[in-house]
Formats: sequence, structure tokens, C-alpha cells
Amino acid sequence: MAMVMIDNQPSNVLSGESLMAIVGNNDGVAITVNTLNEYQQKAKSTAVYPKEMGLVYTTLGLSGESGEVAEKVKKLIRDHGGVLDDEYRAKIAKELGDVLWYVAMVAHEIGYTLQDIAAGNNIKLASRKDRDQLHGDGDNR
Repeated sequence: MAMVMIDNQPSNVLSGESLMAIVGNNDGVAITVNTLNEYQQKAKSTAVYPKEMGLVYTTLGLSGESGEVAEKVKKLIRDHGGVLDDEYRAKIAKELGDVLWYVAMVAHEIGYTLQDIAAGNNIKLASRKDRDQLHGDGDNR
């Protein structure tokens, strides 16, 4: 059975059947991701797309995969009465993994690491919280 390791600890987010539904059968090989940047490096090693159109290609892929997450949630409501069981959680998580891959590749294409993106987002949100600006709209709140 495959195991996901985060910060050198087994992840308790998914296990057993749900995990296998996401990662498939890895013949007992542990999949280790310690940092966002490590994930990004591993993701880059699987990137196969025309580099001259990298930003456009990866952005379109991100949009498509995000739509697949929304589609899974829509079908959860339509076909399962909105009841989220382990099987459907795994389906959504699998699509979120695809979204993460494309986020990593878009960041790479614009010259940022995932760690840079995450840190910048945390700084932005902390500033908004400190200024009581979490509500509302606009990038420069």
C-alpha cells in the first residue's frame, strides 16, 4: 500500500482505500513530499507540454482541472444528495491534485516557487486581516 509523507510524517488526511484511489497502486513505494518546492520539482519532472507556450498551456490546464473539481462537487449534489463519503472525497482530492500540479507549473512558468506563492499569499491575507479587510472585493484591499 502506498503512503503519503508530509514533513516526514505519515499523512492522516487520507489512508487505505481512499489513498489508493488517488495515487493508484505504487507497489508499496512511499511517496514523500516534504515541502511545496519539493513537490514543484517532482511535478516539473512529469511536465510534457510545448515549452514555447508554457504559460498559456499551463493556465488553460489549471482552468480545466479547476472546472473538473467544480463538476465533481456539482455531481455530488445531483447524484449523491450532497452527502460526502470517503469515495467521493477521494475523487475530489484526485482532481485537486491535478489542480495543484497546474498551479505548480504556472508558478514555474512565471518564475516563482510554490513556497514563494504560498508565503506571498499568507502575507497578503495577514495584512487584510490586520486591517479588517478580509471581506469585500478587489486585489488591493
